Amino acid sequence: MRSEFDDIRAHITAEPPRPSELLELAHSLLDDLEQLRTREAILRSHYLALLTAARATVAADGAGHPVPLTFLQHELAEHGQLPDGEQAQRILSDAAAAQSMLAHLDEPAGPRRSRAARAPLCGGVSRSLRG
Repeated sequence: MRSEFDDIRAHITAEPPRPSELLELAHSLLDDLEQLRTREAILRSHYLALLTAARATVAADGAGHPVPLTFLQHELAEHGQLPDGEQAQRILSDAAAAQSMLAHLDEPAGPRRSRAARAPLCGGVSRSLRG
């Protein structure tokens, strides 16, 4: 998304503004923003449901419920994310790797390379602008 904003900013500053193009661009940006807000709301809803299921699972385990994983299994199944036997080893390996990476986040970073030593940054997919 950042490269799209950079492309739009460059386009706007490079040419004299034409009101019709700017209005079209504003409508396009508002549409994109609305889509992003909707996606964020959906993701927050899924996160809340998963968090609730995880908390209920831990509470059920603490209360001695005979099948404490019921809540979490139900939520994962709702989204087609309940792992089968073949996926178990890969999922456990991914979880261990993620925990290892998270543990190293607080460590100070090593010496930084100069900007000149890096390869050029990818601009990503850009939005085509009329004009």
